[in-house]
Amino acid sequence: MFVDLGAEQLVGAEKEGRRIAVEIKGFTGASEMTELERAVGQFTVYRLVLEERAPDYILYLAVPEDVVKDTFEQPLGQLLVKNAYLRVFGFNPDEETITRWID
Repeated sequence: MFVDLGAEQLVGAEKEGRRIAVEIKGFTGASEMTELERAVGQFTVYRLVLEERAPDYILYLAVPEDVVKDTFEQPLGQLLVKNAYLRVFGFNPDEETITRWID
């Protein structure tokens, strides 16, 4: 099993960097709910494996900014972040920039 990307996230000038792994999901399917279910399931499996095999990594789910707004800012998305221990960041696919972190 492989996650999509490994990186170093700088948390701030006064903190050390954190090692992260990123699972990137585009939510391009016909059903946003199906895409959400698939992404949360995959994230959960990867998170559990990383906790066992590489506990120094923190897993993030990367989704386009519009998915953050349409899904993770809504009550269901907030519930999943809170109770499924999701760490999410939004990105702008056109500019290839991270727009926000949700922990």
